[in-house]
Parts: sequence; C-alpha cells; structure tokens
Amino acid sequence: MKISIGNLHKAFESRIRLGMMSALAVSDTLDFNSLKEMLDVTDGNLASHIKALEKEAFIEVQKSFVGKKPNTRYSITKAGKKAFEDHLNTLEQLIKSQKNG
Repeated sequence: MKISIGNLHKAFESRIRLGMMSALAVSDTLDFNSLKEMLDVTDGNLASHIKALEKEAFIEVQKSFVGKKPNTRYSITKAGKKAFEDHLNTLEQLIKSQKNG
C-alpha cells in the first residue's frame, strides 16, 4: 500500500515546532513564557521557531500589556490547524501501513 507523504509539512520537522503546534492545538492561547517552560528552550530558540511558524501563517501573535508588563500570546490559525492535522493524519497512516505490512 502506497502512502502519499505530500501532507507532511516541512515546518513541523523540528521537535520544537511540533511541540508548539501540539500545545497550541489544544489551548486557546499560550504566552511566551508558558511555551518556553513547556518546551524547555531558550528565549532566542523559541523566538526563531515562532517566526518560522508565523511566516507560514500557522500561528498568530497577540501583543498586549498586563499592567505595565508586555504580554505576548500565541494561537494557532485555521490554516495552521488544518496543516497540522493533515501532518498528523499522514504520520498515522504511515504508522498503520507499517503495522499491517
């Protein structure tokens, strides 16, 4: 049985981006520090992965202030959710095809 890997998206090859998308898929929004702690990454590392997903229009950024402190929150876009679901479904098909083969 042939499985098309066309729905595997290069943006999700990184474990950090995969983790971000997984977390955002089940949360309305998450702030920068929550993502940083959850994924155990540095500020710079997280920022570069955020930019990559933002460039693909898979996540959106909401900047605000809590009191006088800046607060940046992230959420998954419709396009991001669809691409991520397609990615996961393709992985699942690949795994199932190997179990049955």
